[in-house]
Amino acid sequence: MDRETRVFAENHFRGLRGRLPSRVYPPLDRVDFIEKPDSFTYADFFKGYLLPNVPCVFSSAFTEGWGCRKHWVTPSGKPDFDYLLQNYGDVIVPVANCGIQEYNSNPKEHMPLRDYISYWKEFIQGDYSSPRGCLYLKDWHLCRDFSADGVFTLPVYFSSDWLNEYWDFLDVDDYRFIYMGPTGTWSPFHADIFRSFSWSVNICGRKKWLFFPPGQEEALRDCHGSLPYDVTTPALLDSHLHPMHQHCSPPLEVTQEAGEMVFVPSGWHHQVHNLDDTISINHNWVNGCNVANMWHFLQQELCAVQEEVSEWRDSMPDWHNHCQVIMRSCSGINFEEFYHFLKVIAKRRLLVLAKEASPGKAESGEDAGLGPQQATFDVGRIAEVLASVVVHPDFQRLDTSEFSPQPEDLLQQLEEVVAATTSL
Repeated sequence: MDRETRVFAENHFRGLRGRLPSRVYPPLDRVDFIEKPDSFTYADFFKGYLLPNVPCVFSSAFTEGWGCRKHWVTPSGKPDFDYLLQNYGDVIVPVANCGIQEYNSNPKEHMPLRDYISYWKEFIQGDYSSPRGCLYLKDWHLCRDFSADGVFTLPVYFSSDWLNEYWDFLDVDDYRFIYMGPTGTWSPFHADIFRSFSWSVNICGRKKWLFFPPGQEEALRDCHGSLPYDVTTPALLDSHLHPMHQHCSPPLEVTQEAGEMVFVPSGWHHQVHNLDDTISINHNWVNGCNVANMWHFLQQELCAVQEEVSEWRDSMPDWHNHCQVIMRSCSGINFEEFYHFLKVIAKRRLLVLAKEASPGKAESGEDAGLGPQQATFDVGRIAEVLASVVVHPDFQRLDTSEFSPQPEDLLQQLEEVVAATTSL
């Protein structure tokens, strides 16, 4: 990040005065297609798509040198089953059954990759049908099981990735996934975890994306307040079951070709269908541009949990703490871990700025992400969100006596750095 981009971004958020960006998006009839890597900078992406929170598609030229596009795909553009079996056949992978609805998702099982590929071949031979159903390999943590070296290169546009930086620091998990499945596999209607951004690259095959900007999903709720499982179902036309559907604009439809990369903005609900036998790499990520969205989402999640168990509030000792435990079980994170998430990223950014201020010390590329200007921007965004966290009544109910540093002390340190770097 350069200084001009940082100032542009800070002015953007200063104009919001701590509010979330507007949930009213101008009508979009198409998604921008970015064709040439040489003429598209990080600043172009940041100003044109990340801050406005709108989708775009990058051409296959951006991923042309990826190893997986060379080795995982046959000359005819199909998945190279022999290569995948030879290199990953014994890996245990999660597989979802697209033919069975379980709440608004699909039931999963685990199996060796070689068993899934055997099923896939039989599915193709059976004219894309099987008594076992339509199985889709989803959420395989390849980067957690193997090195990503030689598989793909993280695009610079997505390199400010707090979510995976945090989980890499803990060395327990990540939000980097491989998806693969035959024609007809699909992902039901959803928004990405924690209201993160995501990016998705088709290694081979094609996908059809159906996008709805934030707020549009409200018109898709049924009379019970539930979101649909499948936005292509004719049931949505039933005005008694879906009384608000008439107010919903048609989805923004995108066909993603092999090699192309889709940027999915924060809070955009979407549904995805594989039009061919397809393999894709997908990452979820959070940074200073959508961390306030993440915090807002977590507050909504806690409210939902509290409402669900409200009848036990007076009879359950330590009810508020139990709500945090339930929230973490359902959402993967609670208020305590969110503070630790902010703390880890903040300390790493403060280290970058300290090194920058020390004569004779080289900047650490690993810690800097996109450099000291990025670190300065990140500190400002963390400070703004942390200021909201520390005054939240449910955060104040937590026992923070063992936290180091104390949340208020960390906030003060960040605000001092923001004040000192405002003119830089």
